Amino acid sequence: MAAPLSPAPLPAPRTIAVVGLGTMGTGITEVLATAGREVIGIDVGEAETARCVAALAAATARSVERGRLTEAERTAALGRFRTSTDLAAAADADLVIEVAPESYEVKQQIFRELDAIVRPTTILATGTNALSVTRLAAESARPERVLGLHFFNPAPAMKLVEVVSSVLTAPAAVTAVTDLAIGLGKEPVAVGDRPGFVADGLLFGYLNQAAAMYESKYASREDIDAAMRLGCGLPMGPLALLDLIGVDTARTVLEAMYAESHDRLHAPAPILRQLSEAGLTGRKAGRGFYTYEAPGSAVVVADAATPAVGGTGTAGRAVRSVGVAGSGTMASGIAEVFAKAGFDVVLAARSDDKARTAKDRIGASLARSVAKGRLSEEDAARTLERIVPAGTYDAFAEVDLAVEAVAEDLDVKQELFAALDKVCRPGAVLATTTSSLPVVALARATSRPQDVVGMHFFNPAPAMKLVEVVRTVLTGDDVHATVHEVCARVRKHPVDCGDRAGFIVNALLFPYLNNAIKMVQEHYASLDDIDAAMKLGGGYPMGPFELLDVVGLDVSLAIEQVLHREFRDPGLAPAPLLEHLVAAGCLGRKTGRGFREHARR
Repeated sequence: MAAPLSPAPLPAPRTIAVVGLGTMGTGITEVLATAGREVIGIDVGEAETARCVAALAAATARSVERGRLTEAERTAALGRFRTSTDLAAAADADLVIEVAPESYEVKQQIFRELDAIVRPTTILATGTNALSVTRLAAESARPERVLGLHFFNPAPAMKLVEVVSSVLTAPAAVTAVTDLAIGLGKEPVAVGDRPGFVADGLLFGYLNQAAAMYESKYASREDIDAAMRLGCGLPMGPLALLDLIGVDTARTVLEAMYAESHDRLHAPAPILRQLSEAGLTGRKAGRGFYTYEAPGSAVVVADAATPAVGGTGTAGRAVRSVGVAGSGTMASGIAEVFAKAGFDVVLAARSDDKARTAKDRIGASLARSVAKGRLSEEDAARTLERIVPAGTYDAFAEVDLAVEAVAEDLDVKQELFAALDKVCRPGAVLATTTSSLPVVALARATSRPQDVVGMHFFNPAPAMKLVEVVRTVLTGDDVHATVHEVCARVRKHPVDCGDRAGFIVNALLFPYLNNAIKMVQEHYASLDDIDAAMKLGGGYPMGPFELLDVVGLDVSLAIEQVLHREFRDPGLAPAPLLEHLVAAGCLGRKTGRGFREHARR
């Protein structure tokens, strides 16, 4: 059934009813009332409406204190808001926004009752973030006026609003609510009707994978969260975010998404059910993945799962000198990190010229730090003096730690580790910066696999604080302790993980990026809308397509192929669109074209 066209544009909604006055509904009423709209707040009981009135009064008072509202504007906003426990109060509304619990039965009952109450031209919007808007619209007597209007929590602060059309929705209704969102100071993104829409469709799959990673005891909750904050620049780690959202809420959303998509990435991790059924629903309960000072508190307190201060107690090996193998950006960055921290560094490449070029790159980086006032000229000079370039790995004979940062190719790295095994003194720690290859395969290329460990730095190494410490089943306890001690000396944050594809960051990041590509491939949403949704709704510093073009589409494809081979989940298969772009030589910024056009460097 095609959506009927309205004969004329619908008037801009002036009187708006909000049905459901929980946290989200209350936030939406604040947005509307302070933007000059007449607002009717409706909920089932007096206690709920009273809480909303008190919350609105407190929120607007804080806005006055912070200079965002005048006292006269606050008074006017409160005067435009009234409440009711009777759905009939929505009779005069131009727009009704329901934000009731995520249940088809509850929402469909509300829509059926509204059909008998509101005017024929009134737009009915659902605030669902997971249920089918089409299914809800089909229950209405006028499905052409039903759409989704998905605000993000906290609604007053979050700029993103997803405007969700079904195949039944009239374009005039979409235009009216889109204009409203713009008038509220929001950034509307037009999306179609599919589980989770854009932002939650990408976000909740990532959160679910993080919960499953923790449940499998692959990494601690602290390390998973630190890895995603420091490795991706996210404001919160995924497990802390699940506690904030509510473990039960996340489970409900994922259940609804899985029922529609049947994608295994949306099948809720069992730990979400276990925590929900135990009442450990996150901050609001005082305990979820973490334990909090009190229900509703954001202050995390130590519990039985909190790592012991001081680590395992195993002493590491002494490290005074470091060898860095490679001549690219990563090798130069790592050498700079160690030299700044006072280590003597041998920077070795396949030729003297390559090694000197790599040192020159470090000199240029230090000069930029001096120009920006981050480093004195004396410290920059001392740092550069500590770095000795060499055209052969024989120069690593006396180093205490050798770190390789050569091409991400298993044969190349195995050959290098076999050479390091012969050159480096007994007791030297051999580390790889691989981001996708099995560390144990490199360890087995040596006669001392107990001395081999992963030290995955992030690019640019001088700026990024994270190091993933990858321990194989053969890595010695003292080698693991050594790497932690070295990370502390170079002021990096180490996170522990096992030797499997993607480690922590890439295993969580790249399925999210792959799913974003699939959305574009399926013509569900545009590049710009997806990037905007994840920056504004998910707090990401870059949208997925911005990030893919920076990382490189060939690099991204290689990582996704490794993840697919390791875990054999059909949902991890690289999107065909990514494969096509790489085959065409469209690799991102470095080639001038990826998902977008870029000026060649």
